[in-house]
Amino acid sequence: MTQMERIAISRYAEGIYDGPHATPKEVDEGPVFLGVTNVTEDGRLDLSDVKHISEEDFPRWTKRVLPQKDDIVFSYEATLHRYVLIPEGFRGCLGRRMGLVRPDKSKVNPKYLHYYLLSKEWRAVIESNIISGATVDRIPLKKFPEFPVRLPDLATQRRIASILSSYDELIENNRKRIKLLERAARLLYTEWFVRLRFPGHEGGKRLRPDGSGVKDGVPEGWEKGTIEDFYHTSSGGTPSRSKPEYYEGDINWVKTQELNEDFIFDTEEKITEMAISNSSAKVYPPNTLLVSMYGGTNIGRVAILANPAACNQACCALSPKVEHASIHFAFLFFGTIREQLIGISQGAAQTNISQQIVKGLKVVLPCKDVIKDFTGRIIPLFDQMRTLQAMNQQLTRARDLLLPRLMSGKVRV
Repeated sequence: MTQMERIAISRYAEGIYDGPHATPKEVDEGPVFLGVTNVTEDGRLDLSDVKHISEEDFPRWTKRVLPQKDDIVFSYEATLHRYVLIPEGFRGCLGRRMGLVRPDKSKVNPKYLHYYLLSKEWRAVIESNIISGATVDRIPLKKFPEFPVRLPDLATQRRIASILSSYDELIENNRKRIKLLERAARLLYTEWFVRLRFPGHEGGKRLRPDGSGVKDGVPEGWEKGTIEDFYHTSSGGTPSRSKPEYYEGDINWVKTQELNEDFIFDTEEKITEMAISNSSAKVYPPNTLLVSMYGGTNIGRVAILANPAACNQACCALSPKVEHASIHFAFLFFGTIREQLIGISQGAAQTNISQQIVKGLKVVLPCKDVIKDFTGRIIPLFDQMRTLQAMNQQLTRARDLLLPRLMSGKVRV
């Protein structure tokens, strides 16, 4: 690959557009109001928690631009470095603080451009143009069209995009498999512990068809209590940010935004033993369950530690206090009460919950033989989820190592 010239990004675009500077009335269904929370750091579209715009407002909010397949939507204020390639079939409009690049396909491969915008080279361009405001950082949209990019010829772009896409396709397939496994686990939990259709419910002393075998509203042998009765709880801490050396260690340190209903192998930030000694942070062992206590609609999200880690004070850590208090049972239990927890937080002075609230949550713990049977069926699902997630981490690392080498020409295609 020959040395590439730095050229303004506008030369590769049919247009660069700004989103609306307002927020429409929120509705329960309709086209997507695409915000920064719907774009992941690694460039994926996340529609697990979306805001909608009414059909009535939609034409007005798309008057400037209607996102279409192969457009690249990006964030330009507050949370920066977010880019997503719009897929076929998407119907929605740009949210606040979001812009859009419409690639000129006669000059640039949209997938390649998307990968380039996720590269360290482009990130450095953005960092050098950030305007720090009183409340949030932003990049100047008027200057954005002149930001320089270095792109190879179109044929090379297509080859590189094809190589990188093969990694992303494997990663996405694994994500879909993980979602199916998680859904199967949640359905089993609901069937057994919400609908009470567990093995043996048809007869036997636990629960008979005539209603006998039920005491205080629960099957015989099951225990009513609170989280505190069955699980140890603890919260973490944040080492002083005035001591940057505290964040130069090798101890995983979890923040609430990293709780994604999965396993945590690695973290964005790592801290030192000295940071642990001089803060309320503590290291938890693998198979500890973390629950988010802060973050509005993120409250109640959970993750299981795959490796030892500390966490910040916005996480509540759970471990079994009694032998049959399964972490997998707790993982699925919190999935059924997330809306309840969000409702509690919205009624508080701050949009969060406390460790005391988590401790006091009412829970019914099934008897040992039912939990043993349930865990025996659930653990293989969680083990598969963990294996697939670990595979995705390896694929992501390989792709991220390959990306700059392909784009710089160090690896020829």
